[in-house]
Amino acid sequence: MTVQAVRLNHAVLFVSDLQRSVTFYEQAFGMTVMAREPRANAAFLRLPRSGNHHDLGLFGVGAQRPRPRGALGLYHLAWQVDTIDELVQARETLLRLDAYTGESSHGATKSIYAHDPDGNEFEVMWMLPRADWGAFEDTAPIERLDLADEVARWGGVRTASELVPQDRR
Repeated sequence: MTVQAVRLNHAVLFVSDLQRSVTFYEQAFGMTVMAREPRANAAFLRLPRSGNHHDLGLFGVGAQRPRPRGALGLYHLAWQVDTIDELVQARETLLRLDAYTGESSHGATKSIYAHDPDGNEFEVMWMLPRADWGAFEDTAPIERLDLADEVARWGGVRTASELVPQDRR
């Protein structure tokens, strides 16, 4: 028998400077600190439209040498937005924060990539409506993202609304 999970509920990261990381995630995602645990030098953050208790936990561990890219361990986290227009806004925010590292189309998903102050990579992605996955149902190509064309085609289409509680939309 397998674990009957429905989705990843939250992620927890070790960070070198807790307050610096809290500030970054507040500025990048509008997250708010829901709880702090001073004995563990930890903070738990929630996304503005989340119905979750917390979406990200941060544990400050002090300065350490960053893990080299490609080393064993977590590669990146992916945060889903509801519209392609929100993906454009995410790109602008991450550029302003000097965190943006790239973008690509994976067929069924359109993605922006960035890193936090400790070099932890993350993805902000928008998913096509399920009925439009077509040939991408069982593939995940890495192709150039033409964000302007995607906005022209998909602007205003919501695909994650069912994940967001009504009172937080």
